[in-house]
Amino acid sequence: MNFDTLCVHPTIDNDDQYGAITTPIYQSATFVHNGLDNESKYSYSRLSNPTRSHLEDLVMKLEGGNACTGFSTGMAAITCVFKMFKSNDHFIASSDLYGGALRLFRTLKEDNFEFDFIDTSDINLVESKIKSNTKAIYIETPSNPLMNVTDIRKISELCKKYNLLLIVDNTFLTPYFQKPLLLGADIVIHSGTKYLGGHNDTLAGFVISKTKELGDDVLYYSKTIGACLSPFDAFLIERGIKTLPLRMDKINKNAIAIASYLKELPCIKKINYVGLEDNPGYKTNLSQASGFGGMISITVESEELARKILANIKIFKYAESLGGVDSLITYPMYQTHADLPKEERDAKGINERFLRISVGIESSEDLIEDLKQAIYK
Repeated sequence: MNFDTLCVHPTIDNDDQYGAITTPIYQSATFVHNGLDNESKYSYSRLSNPTRSHLEDLVMKLEGGNACTGFSTGMAAITCVFKMFKSNDHFIASSDLYGGALRLFRTLKEDNFEFDFIDTSDINLVESKIKSNTKAIYIETPSNPLMNVTDIRKISELCKKYNLLLIVDNTFLTPYFQKPLLLGADIVIHSGTKYLGGHNDTLAGFVISKTKELGDDVLYYSKTIGACLSPFDAFLIERGIKTLPLRMDKINKNAIAIASYLKELPCIKKINYVGLEDNPGYKTNLSQASGFGGMISITVESEELARKILANIKIFKYAESLGGVDSLITYPMYQTHADLPKEERDAKGINERFLRISVGIESSEDLIEDLKQAIYK
């Protein structure tokens, strides 16, 4: 079944006895068993729920995995994955990551987890950091917020050589544009809050595993921690996925147009978008993904201009998060990466002149005009 059709029709049969086209919301904490020796498939919604199970099966199929577990947030999903490891284990991670992930990894370091944060696009550097207690490599590609690209195939080959797990956050490109499991990853993580849901109206996270054995491990910690995805939120995410291909195509087209416009402005000193041919990760992204996504970050000429843009935008909204139908601009130093020490932010270029743009589905002409008036007003 083609991806577009699968998003709308994850199963051929109707979901319940009444023939509902939309998956029903099973808003129940517990389920009745038919007898001592005849237990039902479901017992308690922290463990599993029919609405969530339906969505998990869909996301698993979209990513080409063999197991999927839904979580209340993307951060809950990441936390659960790292519950599979133990004190003194070592991990290699991309140096540029979502601030929430970096915050989590700092707390894990307090529990004697070891991390090396490096440029994972440099395969020789990655190999040089592998130690006897290294257990996994964790990457975002493109990364948040600098849009750095890592070659998933090359990292996968390295992981196989040293018997490591490869964990990939695929939030930015979604399985519509990129399928890390088919490129050699072992675990894929999503903040379903973003593009999968697509409407900025709910929170969700997913862990998709290449093998059922890994999936069973994730499920064990999921039911132990209890940060499960609620039935109603599962319903909203599944509804969002129905239009995922349409939204991603429009967002991708808009982002290319906006990045091309910004690139020509003298006041934009640097632009990070993997869909621009002069981006360092352009060719690698092209080799492993079918699109570039909707995330752009820019460095403007002054703090005054950054603040002016945020104050003057009308269609764009100054807000945290990303991946919805609405176009947003974020000030990472005050929002997504506020918990990073200043010296770390400055070293990455996440400073008072740095903005992150999440492109939505509005008219690209209107979005460009909005940026133009915000810059030159």
